[in-house]
Amino acid sequence: MTKIIFLSLLVFLTGSMQAQNQQETPGQKAAALVGKMTLEEKVGQMTQISLEAFLKMENGVVAEPHQLDMEKLKAAIQTYKVGSILNVGGDAQTVKNWQGIITSIQKLALAERLKIPVLYGIDAIHGNNYTLNSVLFPQQIAQAATFNPEMVRKATEVTAYETRASFIPWTFSPVLDLGRQPLWPRIWETFGEDPYLVTKMGEASIAGFQGKDISDKYHVAACLKHYMGYSMPLSGHDRTPAWIPERELREYFLPQFAAAVKAGARTVMVNSGEINGLPVHADKHILTDILKGELGFTGFAVSDWQDIQYLYLRHHIAKDNKEAVMIAINAGIDMSMVPTDYTFCEALLALVKEGKVPVSRIDDAVTRILTVKYEMGLFDRPLGKASDYKDFNSPAHNQLNYAVASESIALLKNEADLLPLKPGMKIFVTGPSANSMRPLNGGWARNWQGLNSDETESDHNTILEAIQNKFGKEQVSYAPGTTFTDPVDIAVAVTQAASADVIVLCIGENSYTETPGNISDLTLSAPQLELAKALSKTGKPIVFVLTEGRPRIIAQIEPYATAVLHAFLSGNESGNVIADILDGKINPSAKLPYTYPRYTNALHNYYHKYTESMEFDPTAGYQPQWEFGFGLSYTQFKYSDLKISSVTMSSNQPVQVSVRVTNTGKREGKETVLLYVSDLVASVTPEVKRLRAFEKTDLKPGESKIVTFTLDAAALSFINRDLQRTTEPGEFKISIADLTANFNYN
Repeated sequence: MTKIIFLSLLVFLTGSMQAQNQQETPGQKAAALVGKMTLEEKVGQMTQISLEAFLKMENGVVAEPHQLDMEKLKAAIQTYKVGSILNVGGDAQTVKNWQGIITSIQKLALAERLKIPVLYGIDAIHGNNYTLNSVLFPQQIAQAATFNPEMVRKATEVTAYETRASFIPWTFSPVLDLGRQPLWPRIWETFGEDPYLVTKMGEASIAGFQGKDISDKYHVAACLKHYMGYSMPLSGHDRTPAWIPERELREYFLPQFAAAVKAGARTVMVNSGEINGLPVHADKHILTDILKGELGFTGFAVSDWQDIQYLYLRHHIAKDNKEAVMIAINAGIDMSMVPTDYTFCEALLALVKEGKVPVSRIDDAVTRILTVKYEMGLFDRPLGKASDYKDFNSPAHNQLNYAVASESIALLKNEADLLPLKPGMKIFVTGPSANSMRPLNGGWARNWQGLNSDETESDHNTILEAIQNKFGKEQVSYAPGTTFTDPVDIAVAVTQAASADVIVLCIGENSYTETPGNISDLTLSAPQLELAKALSKTGKPIVFVLTEGRPRIIAQIEPYATAVLHAFLSGNESGNVIADILDGKINPSAKLPYTYPRYTNALHNYYHKYTESMEFDPTAGYQPQWEFGFGLSYTQFKYSDLKISSVTMSSNQPVQVSVRVTNTGKREGKETVLLYVSDLVASVTPEVKRLRAFEKTDLKPGESKIVTFTLDAAALSFINRDLQRTTEPGEFKISIADLTANFNYN
């Protein structure tokens, strides 16, 4: 009897312990694990090394396909206890090779004392771009032009699926930088210039990447970048100083990160630059006080590439690497993207032993990192299963890509209804982006700068190939005319254009990103301007197709265009979609997510101040080539019956705003309804207007819909001089299309 009682008690206690373990939160599990770790193991978890440090070499370059040098990998995991690895180490790999690499890394990590899986991260920013044959979606700026958050959610959900197919559970996306400075070479990685649009697209991205549960094998952890203010350097050049008063930081650059944290994003990558003389990697106010304090962020913050070392190599606020590590970790960096050596480990170990970095700061960082690993299900499922990902590069995924691209290309001009082109027209295609995949995908394609897209994406159609397929090769002639930098055969192009009915001129930029994309002049390159001018003398109607990551100024040649399509960087389906727009299969519906400037020294955003308007600055005030939110259609939309539910609003009484939208044309079309609010008088100079709501709707010919929005006090708020968000009493104006109405906030 005693033995039976003992066994029963043992079963009861075991069951109770199991139940208790099951009820433990990821944070509790992480804290318990931290209590078992040595200092070396903790520092290892805070260390992230790039894959090229562990790849076999041939003749001084990384061997293809990639192969792990297991001795180097063992040193990282067994000696330095490295907890995170990133990057591709060169060119994109097959999904099968990725699966083998990640499996080998995890097996080595799981053989260690505490069996902590490695967290692998990749820049999967418009699809799983570092895996061959994955779907390459439009870049973020083109996704923003759709003004369709649900479509963005679906695209990032596919990206998550195809990234997990490579057994990689973490993407360095979305970019929530504010695209206010059009010279900046990373504009195309953003969702545009408006904080509200960036916020809504960012929330949709996170929902797609992370799903309802990031431990799900088909979703990944998102990483918000680059926190914050990275996108507004004074020079417009990447990684150069920004001067942004904290009021403006909080008004324009913080809201989208705050919303993304609230939406559950688990990791943040830090701004590589400096703001007001202090590198953000050293700014405790931004990293700890605001991010982890005010926003309540419970995930972890990872540095960008080598940016802790750059505190002494570039910024000169530290005398050596050791001091740089001390500054950055004490400021709030949790994980260092070192990226290819172990100097971070060595420096941090010494700093803790010397008392210059508190153990409490180490424990906080490691707890955050391990919490995310638990949340991602890495401890329960560290190894992937290839058979789970049969939909990799599936027809359904590619159909979605076509649908996203279909809504991402904007019609900016269409005189005399040139488009869609009439049947039987002879088409001459020319320009440096006409027969290349590089300017359609941009950077972060199958390698960092997108240099090899013509080879890796050869099974997709360039603009020329798609037009030939659509209209028939016998109807389409071609000559490159020029490269992006050299006017090679403009005369040949002019001669061939003379026998065509219409010219399709494909101009813009070749692929680039980050510092290699820095430019000193936003004007389109001289050879392309020369080609456009020469073609205009033929008297033939010209369709400009702009393939560019930022709005290159074309004021001197825009009058020569009868029609203008802005394709941004719309991915692998760009060619097909452009051809389908030209022949009318697709009715374009995209809107500009940024202001397209007319002059190089007039780079105003649409939410400029009154003193920057033409009324007060008639020489150089706000007069863009095309305004934020502009985009035409092959049909026409009429707005009427703008109504407000009340002429007064209070803090606890929102107002309803409704407007009737009617398709008055002859074909079905999609229209984005944009609601702007103007604060007519405020204690801080108000902007002329701010986007506060939008909705995209599909209307058949003759169909009307009433679109309704709810506006509350928060939609009228701003950051005051005391750095507090407030809504002041006074008069406000609502504008939708050409309709306006006023109300008062009490």
